Amino acid sequence: MSRNPKKLCIAMVGLPARGKSTIACRLRESLEAEGFTVAIFNNGELRRSMLAQNTAHADFFNPENAEGVRIRENIALQNLQFGRQFLSTRGDIAILDATNITRARRRSIIEGMEAIPVLFIECVNEDRELLATSIAHKTKISEFGHMTFSEAFSNFEQRIRLYTSQYEPLGFEDNHVILNSLQNRVVREKVTDDIPHYARIRDILVSDMIPNLYLIRHGETYYNQERRIGGNSELTEKGLRQADQLAEHFRDCKIPFIFTSTKRRSIQMAERIARRQPDCVHVPLKELDEINAGICESMTYDEIREQHPEIHVARSMDKYRYIYPQGEGYITLQPRIQLGIKKALYLSSNAEHIIVVGHQAVNRMILSYFLFRRQEDVPYITIPQDKYFHIVSTRTKKLFELKRF
Repeated sequence: MSRNPKKLCIAMVGLPARGKSTIACRLRESLEAEGFTVAIFNNGELRRSMLAQNTAHADFFNPENAEGVRIRENIALQNLQFGRQFLSTRGDIAILDATNITRARRRSIIEGMEAIPVLFIECVNEDRELLATSIAHKTKISEFGHMTFSEAFSNFEQRIRLYTSQYEPLGFEDNHVILNSLQNRVVREKVTDDIPHYARIRDILVSDMIPNLYLIRHGETYYNQERRIGGNSELTEKGLRQADQLAEHFRDCKIPFIFTSTKRRSIQMAERIARRQPDCVHVPLKELDEINAGICESMTYDEIREQHPEIHVARSMDKYRYIYPQGEGYITLQPRIQLGIKKALYLSSNAEHIIVVGHQAVNRMILSYFLFRRQEDVPYITIPQDKYFHIVSTRTKKLFELKRF
């Protein structure tokens, strides 16, 4: 049977909490913006709508639970039929959002789609800390409402272990992409057929999609007043007022996520903003901590000049490449800041608005990630405490503006 040259089925693959739904939503939104009719068919959502009983307990996903297996296979078959019906009428691209971890399940998708080509996209990510944060976020959905947090977390971990015992990664299928969903990087791809819209899809997979990022520096601290660097100082009264002013500024903007460093000044800023948001998750990331000044931590610039003149001179000659003894420099800060931003974007799951509360050096590095700046100029980017940066970065739009609050 000849294949339809325009229709496409995308089938997600991967263990739970690996970013499949985030990638599916990103594909739908981007492809719809280009005029395609796209729908996502999520097995978990169908399961929760169909079954009166609660299925959050890990035993439901045990491969030795014959009734659970029967129900889950029936749900997968129904979503496959829904997707095929969508493509047979008005739809251009159907996305089957499920684990699809066995070769048998993937063969059934290929056979069930008949003349429609199938592209498998497997999401992989083994960052343990990020996985734990993702699980914690998933335990907040309604199906875990009858459990304590620790019970929900334990059940979801067990669910992942059960899926892992059956997991058969992609490799034999003709048309597939394996994606590092944290780094937005294609690990491996194999496309033997003429897959419709493949160039567009691949570009979407590797692109950062940032509808609205608000990059904020923490308010004034006691160390700022004393011109000390690093440390873990708290906000002054002025700094707390700045936090309240920002909270009021964003009061009518729905902010589902605020990402900070693990430092008190950044966290205090976020807490004041989050209080005025009806449903806001604060996520501290150590990757967003301020540059480590090593033996100069908590010193004033005058003290460094007097006690370590060699450091003062060497750093003034090449501020970007200079590394503090027993500490960091801008050049070594870059990889962890980029990882921090990747984690924030991953955890925010395509949220329309997110806030990052960072530090002077950290925010300079974040800005350099989005803007072309010569390395030697990065340490001199102005990072005010009474303004914030609004950043939009998608495949079709780039925006950068400094706004007062």
